[in-house]
Amino acid sequence: MLPPEITIAAGALFAVLAMMLAELRRSRINERLLRERGAVEPAGDVYRTMAVVYPIIFVAMATEGALTGPARDAVLVTGFIIFVAAKLLKLWAISALGPRWSYRVLVLPEVPLVSAGPYAHLRHPNYLAVFGEIAGFALMVGAHVTGVISLLAFAVLVRKRIAVEEKALRYT
Repeated sequence: MLPPEITIAAGALFAVLAMMLAELRRSRINERLLRERGAVEPAGDVYRTMAVVYPIIFVAMATEGALTGPARDAVLVTGFIIFVAAKLLKLWAISALGPRWSYRVLVLPEVPLVSAGPYAHLRHPNYLAVFGEIAGFALMVGAHVTGVISLLAFAVLVRKRIAVEEKALRYT
């Protein structure tokens, strides 16, 4: 039988990577459909970097958690609740965008912005959700060091990404 820290870290990592693959599949389908409708991808995006960094962040946090031991029960449960809430926000954002959602910044010229769902309240709910996923996962697996580093690293990427999105959305 595996120690609990390894079981928790491996199980959480497996679940997160499976969700990422499902999102990637949906993103690729939507990307194809968006391009067929004339969507354009602005220059300067950090998509490729994010596509590499995002899964690595979770592997690093799971590794730290497996090596340092499990989070206390209350912290684990809090992390799980944060992660689930973040995932629900992300799914709500994806649902609101429908076939316009993808990992890439793809803009349909002269199509109004989505203002339904979480977009009625937040400009970039998907990124808030991603920060919640990272923070929740870090708490779940007890990855205090890599959790903080991951949040900071992803903040740098998201800041650049939002600048690209905002510039592109001004032309819709």
